[in-house]
Amino acid sequence: MVIAVVVGIKDAAKLTGIFIIVCCAVLVCTLFLNFNIDIAGIRDEITSQQVMLFYEAQVSTAKVVSSLCGGCLLITSVIMLIFYIKHYVDTHKKELGILKAIGYSGGKIAVNFWVFGSSVFLGALAGFAGAWMMMSAFYEVQNEDKILPAMSPHFHPILFLSLVILPAVLFGIISIFYSFLKLKAPVLRLLKESWQIPTGKEKHREKREEKGGERPFLDELKRSTLRDKKTLVFFIIFASFCFASMTQMSFSMDELASAMMGIMIMLIGIVLACTTLFLAITTVINGNKKTIAMMRVFGYSQKQCCQALLGGYRPMGYIGFAIGTIYQYVILKVAVYVIFKDIEGMPEYGFDFKAMLIALAAFLVIYETVMYLYSEKLKKISIKEVMLE
Repeated sequence: MVIAVVVGIKDAAKLTGIFIIVCCAVLVCTLFLNFNIDIAGIRDEITSQQVMLFYEAQVSTAKVVSSLCGGCLLITSVIMLIFYIKHYVDTHKKELGILKAIGYSGGKIAVNFWVFGSSVFLGALAGFAGAWMMMSAFYEVQNEDKILPAMSPHFHPILFLSLVILPAVLFGIISIFYSFLKLKAPVLRLLKESWQIPTGKEKHREKREEKGGERPFLDELKRSTLRDKKTLVFFIIFASFCFASMTQMSFSMDELASAMMGIMIMLIGIVLACTTLFLAITTVINGNKKTIAMMRVFGYSQKQCCQALLGGYRPMGYIGFAIGTIYQYVILKVAVYVIFKDIEGMPEYGFDFKAMLIALAAFLVIYETVMYLYSEKLKKISIKEVMLE
């Protein structure tokens, strides 16, 4: 089997990030969409106008949460999947070139990349199962004031098909198609380690740098790390965005929804942020092991290595936090003044500076702790280890 040669268990284990993101997305969507389907069955039992307004608000909330959460995480999962496949092909060009050289076609090799899409199926399945473990408690919380008629959760096959089976098939197709495009490169290009020809943009940048003079090495290394790893910049911003938006949003859930909703939102935000941050920083370090080792040989300090490779991402983290803060405020403002505008007793919503300061302090502690731990990891990279790889 080609799969035994192309993608091993160790490589598949790196897809944990996709697994976690898909799991969170499916868990939230399953809870709200299942509730929406079941609540539609009791619409005819509602006679009071006020109860009908509450019913419509619950339906609108489920739609908004599912579309925002599911849509955002779907896009992130696709980007992450493409990143993993591209990273894998770029780091295994020689092995893939040998397979093509001995007669395997690009299509035959690409089919085996379905394993990258399998992480979506496992994540969706785990999220769906987790949602059903929480379903009864979720229904009670959604109707804790007993405004709506009593109802119990019902299993809907259409949700299992839409949230588990179809995403797995879709991501499997994306994995095969994208890897096929990456494997269309000639065999000699795959076998040669540095086969890439400078693009027009790269040539233009080189000419601009020649005119402007050379920058200091550490400054240029920091710039090139950000410039060549644009996807990782997105992941850093997304991690900070998730942390800022979901932690601050969770503080408002006691008044606007429920404590259970607040806890769920906070946990999902922290898990997504930590997972994405771990992916980005790990990839940066693994992709620059030779650079780090050589810098240490030439006498650069630990602080200089960290600043050159990781320091450039710090402003990206702050940008993501700011975007997440604005995003959660706008979403909650819209929810209160559009979705729940006709519901009596809804509290006024204003920007919570206290929640922002708490979230910012927590973000700084977590982010700087992660950076410190990874800077310590740099000490363990030796020139001997790199040369033997």
